[in-house]
Amino acid sequence: VPGEGGTSWRRRPKPREFLIMSGASRQLALFLCVCSVAALGVQAEDAQYVAAVYEHRSILSLDPLSLISRTQALELMNQNLDIYEQQVMIAAQKGVQIIVFPEDGIHGFNFTRISIYPFLDLMPSPHLDKWNPCLEPQRFNDTEVLQRLSCMAIKGQMFLVANLGTKEPCHSSDPGCPDDGRYQFNTNVVFSSNGTLVSRYRKHNLYFEAAFDTPLEVDHSIFDTPFAGKFGTFTCFDILFFEPAVSILRDPEVKHIVYPTAWMNQLPLLAAIQIQRGFSIAFGINFLAANIHHPSLGMTGSGIHTPLKSFWHHDMESPEGRLIIAQIAKNPPGLISTGNTTSKMDIAHSKLLKILAGDLYSEKDAEDIHCDGAPEGNMSAPPTFNSEMMYDNFTLVPVWGKEGYLQVCADGLCCHLHYLRPTLSNELYSLGVFDGLHTVHGTYYVQACALVKCGGLGFDTCGQEITESTGIFDFHLWGNFSTSYIFPMLLTSGMTLETPDQVGWENGHYFLRKSGLSSGLVTAALYGRVYERD
Repeated sequence: VPGEGGTSWRRRPKPREFLIMSGASRQLALFLCVCSVAALGVQAEDAQYVAAVYEHRSILSLDPLSLISRTQALELMNQNLDIYEQQVMIAAQKGVQIIVFPEDGIHGFNFTRISIYPFLDLMPSPHLDKWNPCLEPQRFNDTEVLQRLSCMAIKGQMFLVANLGTKEPCHSSDPGCPDDGRYQFNTNVVFSSNGTLVSRYRKHNLYFEAAFDTPLEVDHSIFDTPFAGKFGTFTCFDILFFEPAVSILRDPEVKHIVYPTAWMNQLPLLAAIQIQRGFSIAFGINFLAANIHHPSLGMTGSGIHTPLKSFWHHDMESPEGRLIIAQIAKNPPGLISTGNTTSKMDIAHSKLLKILAGDLYSEKDAEDIHCDGAPEGNMSAPPTFNSEMMYDNFTLVPVWGKEGYLQVCADGLCCHLHYLRPTLSNELYSLGVFDGLHTVHGTYYVQACALVKCGGLGFDTCGQEITESTGIFDFHLWGNFSTSYIFPMLLTSGMTLETPDQVGWENGHYFLRKSGLSSGLVTAALYGRVYERD
């Protein structure tokens, strides 16, 4: 994706003191919340479906700023589509029913508005009758990519989700019509297993993408499947905003999200797999995320996430892509009543739907999970200091000793930590709080409580990007958030996702509890978004 001027890679500048991720190669991993699985029992095979996501190392244009012909653009895109087709056929042999490919995977990035034009397919109006590009290739011009994707879906007998650049002509009477007489969109498309185009979504929250336009209206793209009901879709940076990522979940039947992305990892709070898993847990849904694979740009991290387990891939060393296949529940475990049939949603999800519908939120409704009261404050509190984390000015306190209780506050948000460390390591950890408007590479209001490993032993290293640690914690982290939209994040050494023991509301506070980490803690965070204050 191009920068503002269309001439630089989409790389977030990092302060010099930030550490470069070591990126130890990690294989596909599965984590189960044992107690929850035991309560739910084994899912019947017909209550599950098989999904796939492909982290693709795209073949890029050597000079994305140059003007080339449509024929030359198709030659490049067909190289990527050849790889897509290979993955579809591998997935078909495994019984996959839906596959997701990443953002920018077909055409690449770093274009200008003019130089990307030969790479754009024409997107017909969604109000037209159903169209099958593979079977009706002559119906519209400049739809070669859509035709290939449609034929892949037929060949693999699966639903297929991909991202491409599209164009839509507009008239000068349209007040939003660009001077060149066309809209250019970053677009997700969905094909059914018979090749029919069943949905399209135009990215709403662009991330320095000068080649594309923002749609005048937000697309709420939902499609139905015979194997798992309703799915929604959005793209990359959209995940941090209410529209459409949260609003699409107002439909209680949407229990699955397909998510093409080209995400650059930024620790300690916004690595790709962190936010993907956090979204899945926060909303109790299945989240199918396909990221682009360009480790030199910090781009890796894909997964098939459910509220109770994740299948993921994060690899900063290998140049190869990765196909992830998993069998997951049609009704995500977080939405199933453990004492009854799969058709009934639990109380917590019903209350979430009230929040999404805009109903008044009450503290009584929030008390779904009970936790112990906070211990008394320490007689001698540790020093408070400030350090930059995620380009924001966090207020922090050091986490010293084998056990204790800490509190740190800023601008109305107070974060609390009760912790026990079986053994001490020669590492500095800190508890941080931020309650304010984030203004770097996007403007959005954040409330965050974060327990993080610092880059060194000095306070000024807290907030740096690290991926390895040895410190083991049993802990209870909570805060008095003013928002209902909080993403729990739990990351351990080697970019390993862990499952919280419990998350939920208690007496107006949102909490995360975990004991028995499998490896050293990197980040435990509650990342809240206050959308109305953006």
